[in-house]
Formats: sequence, structure tokens, C-alpha cells
Amino acid sequence: MSKSNGDASCIYLSDSPDIIRKKVMRAVSDAGPTEPNQPKTEPIQNLFDLMKAVSTPDTLAHFEEAYNQCTIRYGDFKKQLAEDMILATEPVRTKIEEISKDEDYIRNTIRLGAEKAGDSARKTLKEVRSIIGLNKFY
Repeated sequence: MSKSNGDASCIYLSDSPDIIRKKVMRAVSDAGPTEPNQPKTEPIQNLFDLMKAVSTPDTLAHFEEAYNQCTIRYGDFKKQLAEDMILATEPVRTKIEEISKDEDYIRNTIRLGAEKAGDSARKTLKEVRSIIGLNKFY
């Protein structure tokens, strides 16, 4: 995932499965290993790190072995990574969709947030006025 592509450089928890697939498939890769057990380039290591976070140990081991044996196919690797990312983000994505449809919940959350922010701001202003000696004017 490139650092210079804006939204294409990261996967949001709210991204749809199709968007996740597109972003993962566009991720930077290389021509593949040319000798067994060679060190991974940074972009490839990043993809393996993502896979380690979202895939089963067996899946990761399969692709590690394929890389180390110079038989890895990055297309297959990225497809698997995308599907595993979709599964890993599904519960959060579902909750985001549920909450975004509940206008009363959103309205109440905004109101409560504004009240808390106002309380905090009043407390801070009171402390600042006290520190700089303006309490007697308020």
C-alpha cells in the first residue's frame, strides 16, 4: 500500500469488500524472489505483516513457504489477503453501518459530546482566568 496515494494507501474499517479487494490488488509488489529464502523487500514484508494480522497461521505458512521456494504468485497471495481482510473487518463494518442508520443515536451522541466539550471548555477558561488574575471580572 503506497504512502502517496491518499485514500488508496490505507484500508478503512468502513471500506466495502469491493474497495478492499481493489486496494489490496493495487498494493506494490515486486517480480518475486529469485533465490530460495531471500529476504523480502519492504513492500512485500508489509503485505506479509498484514497477512499475519488477519489470516490463519496455516495460510500465512503456506505463502511464506511459497515465497521461500520461489513459487509464490502475488495475485493469489493478494486475493487471499483481501478476503482475509474482508472477514477481519466485517464485524466493525457491520456495526458502522448499523450506527450510521440510527439518526437518533447519532443526534444524541453529538449532543452529549457538545455538552462534555462545553463543560471542559468552561473549566479550562475558569482555570486560565484564575491564573492570569481575571476571576474578579467574571
